[in-house]
Amino acid sequence: MATTRDLYELLGVSRNASEADIKTAYRRLARELHPDVNDDPAAETRFKEIAGAYEILSDPEKRARYDAFGESGAQPFVDIGDIFEMFFGQGGFGSRRGGPRSRTRRGEDVGVALRLSFQEAVFGARRDLDLERLVVCERCLGNGAEPGTAPIACRTCGGTGEVQSVRRSVFGTLMTTAPCRTCEGTGQENPDPCESCLGQGRVRRPARVTVEIPAGVSDGMELRVGGNGHAGVAGGQAGDLYVRLEVEPSAAFERRGQDLYTVLDVSITQAALGAQIQIEALQGPETVRLEAGTGSGTIVRLRGKGVPNLNRRGRGDLYVTVHVVTPRELSREERSLLERLSELRNESRGGPAPGQLRRPEF
Repeated sequence: MATTRDLYELLGVSRNASEADIKTAYRRLARELHPDVNDDPAAETRFKEIAGAYEILSDPEKRARYDAFGESGAQPFVDIGDIFEMFFGQGGFGSRRGGPRSRTRRGEDVGVALRLSFQEAVFGARRDLDLERLVVCERCLGNGAEPGTAPIACRTCGGTGEVQSVRRSVFGTLMTTAPCRTCEGTGQENPDPCESCLGQGRVRRPARVTVEIPAGVSDGMELRVGGNGHAGVAGGQAGDLYVRLEVEPSAAFERRGQDLYTVLDVSITQAALGAQIQIEALQGPETVRLEAGTGSGTIVRLRGKGVPNLNRRGRGDLYVTVHVVTPRELSREERSLLERLSELRNESRGGPAPGQLRRPEF
């Protein structure tokens, strides 16, 4: 701290000021002089001075040494957490964590892809999935220590889970706290790590999981199988297994939600005279009834013949679009019959014939 001015004078308080008075004075001055709100270069210097004064006078031990020996008896350190606590309150940026964190941690989730046939997606299925996942080490039972030994307090952080460092900044000398890298903030380390899991407490093993696929699932859907992900750390809950479904397309049907769409080719005589045509639907033969004079593009709806509704009763519908196929190759007899039909209907084929136009219907 460069200044030799009296620290009480810097904060504008008397020597018998209470801790609350000192904190109030510092808070008022810090808000006024903070570089984020005051562009004056002199304000930055002043802010450093009052920060250093507050760091000493707010600490009873440092304040007592200052009162007895002056600044030489109280080397100032400004904890960045104290500064941000003043502006943003308890638990703000830079606040202290307050001890080691628990080693217990939930296991990670596992994601896999599963390819289904169209029929399996529609009606459901049971499938076995072979995968690899982390399981609890049988040798150390998950604590990461070689049998006969146990974790000890971390020798780097002394079991606190935190390490402190001091550095210089525009605010003065700052003391920062960070999780210990040796113990990952848990406060414990294994001097004799398990030979099987190398101290991790988990090992990778192949596993087989049976998945129940409900009827009515669709392409891209994800299923969650709880508790079948990686094992937790130090007794933590296991993660989940997420199965992404990839459904093969159908050669006969297009799916839109729970409804199905298909196209049925019929002859001109079936369309003209009407017919009952058997088709192969999802669960077996179904009959499509065509009225006489059915035109190409007519849609016949078969109720309840679509995809089952997922997790509830009922099914979608099957929509059959009629496509009238005009024959390209005719036998002599077939051509003779069609010519006779044309004559009976007074349909001229020898030259241009008057056409009847009508307004399109949309």
